[in-house]
Amino acid sequence: MHAMTQALPSAHSIAAAATRIDRIFTQSPLVEQRAANDTLGLRLLAKVETLNPIRSFKGRGTDWWLMNQPPSPDPIVSASAGNFGQGLAYAGAKHGRPVIIYAATSANPGKIEAMRRLGAEVRLEGADFDAAKGAGRAFAETHGYAFVEDGALKEIAEGAGTIALELTEELTTRGLSLDAIVVPLGNGALLTGIGSWIKSEAPNCRVIGVVAASAPAMKTSFETGTPVSTATAITAADGVAVRECVPYALDSMKTTVDEVWQVDEETITAARRLCLQHYGLVVEEAGAAGLAGILARKSDLAGLTVATIFCGGNVRSLD
Repeated sequence: MHAMTQALPSAHSIAAAATRIDRIFTQSPLVEQRAANDTLGLRLLAKVETLNPIRSFKGRGTDWWLMNQPPSPDPIVSASAGNFGQGLAYAGAKHGRPVIIYAATSANPGKIEAMRRLGAEVRLEGADFDAAKGAGRAFAETHGYAFVEDGALKEIAEGAGTIALELTEELTTRGLSLDAIVVPLGNGALLTGIGSWIKSEAPNCRVIGVVAASAPAMKTSFETGTPVSTATAITAADGVAVRECVPYALDSMKTTVDEVWQVDEETITAARRLCLQHYGLVVEEAGAAGLAGILARKSDLAGLTVATIFCGGNVRSLD
């Protein structure tokens, strides 16, 4: 579906989603550790999205999207590095829809196994995520099936935006307000969903996306205002290893995001270690990208109250 045929995500729809998304994915813990705060020189509040059945935030958006679709016996076709596919597989099983996921031949084997375990048919095609996406889109078009593109659908972003709704509600009860929220940026659904809520309900809070330095397509697109692609996107953070900008996400980012930062692989690794050291949590590389951004730019955030999302825990290894 082209960006121009859809409205942008709205706070009103995010509030509606929050009342209907499967409770197994919502009301995730908001954690704070003083030792982490001392290390970073700021107050960090982290939403932990790694404790649900698919160990990532993706189940929020996939459940909300499928709830809004008319019944059909046709399969849902998509492409995924793993977590979005798990979300679709979980939602498909719940709502009675078959799911076909295209993944790269280089995809994390554990994530492939998890998608299959949840009931998806997984087809390995293409050297990286965007190549797999091209193959999936071609298959869907040939057969007249819907192709579900993460980052390109309003409801997927709105489901992710419920994270920000829960966050602001909890902080309000604590009498706290946020100065900034720092969010991993891959295809853009998480960042734009969160940004849509924050800009409506906490407009003084800065919304910052974080990409891997070796996968800068979304950052460059945001800064130039036009979709950009890169030749490669080689990063351990497979959830943000995006070569091609998603135009709908870029449209959304123009009104919901203040800036986009990039982080190198060493800082991503350091962020993962910090998650384990200070929070006792195993977080995958892309899931720790927001924290990596905070680590890299902590002088810019010194003394502030900052939030991030530990948005995935499907690691390739524990090293």
